[in-house]
Amino acid sequence: MTDFSYQLYSSRNYPPLSSTLQMLGAVGYKQVEGYGALYADLDDIDTLKADLDAAGLHMASGHVGLQSIENNVEANLAMAKTLGMEAIYCPHLAAEDRPTTADGWREFGARLQTAFQPYIDAGLTVGWHNHDFEFVTLEDGSIPMDLILEGGPDLTWEADIAWIVRGGGDPFAYIKKFSDRISAVHIKDIAPAGENVDEDGWADVGEGTVDWQGLMDALKGTSAKYYVMEHDNPNDATRFAKTSIDAAKKY
Repeated sequence: MTDFSYQLYSSRNYPPLSSTLQMLGAVGYKQVEGYGALYADLDDIDTLKADLDAAGLHMASGHVGLQSIENNVEANLAMAKTLGMEAIYCPHLAAEDRPTTADGWREFGARLQTAFQPYIDAGLTVGWHNHDFEFVTLEDGSIPMDLILEGGPDLTWEADIAWIVRGGGDPFAYIKKFSDRISAVHIKDIAPAGENVDEDGWADVGEGTVDWQGLMDALKGTSAKYYVMEHDNPNDATRFAKTSIDAAKKY
């Protein structure tokens, strides 16, 4: 297994970024995953790279929105080269843009693959990062997550396990089904029902209801290279970062 990573979105409410990076290096992380707002100014990536270097961190992967993937190809490729980024994942699709049919989701997968082709040609790993809506069964019984990967056969998958659970999917079944397509995993936990309401029901890794011991065992049989800690709304990002990496190292 590679070094554990940290999705910097988890610390978006705890600026400055330079302090977050120093904290992450201090508690044992070697990698981080970026998200759109961090490189909104694609002309000032050198500062981000300097802050990462100062903390002893490598931004191995990053989330980039679909419109940016399609419209800012050269700038994104330059960013990836500067940061040493190895993988880029499209992270979300707004509710109003989501297809409602199986053909629509297949076409979306094909759109993703077309958009990502220049990145594939440049040697980057590319793929989709899920939430819960990709696991809501369509009228014909099909599942959007399956259809996205069908429509984009060269896409990999950054599997956000806790969102699979929240969407009603079986993470073990999906790990088995797409073992050769999973290139990254979001390690996130769900609090027991009614708990951690101020954190949107999420929990530090190892403190919730997700079977991370079993899942980590199952994931060893996949192509996953990046294991990324994430909490969508921690009330203490430092606590979350440390508690989670300490727990994950034991699995």
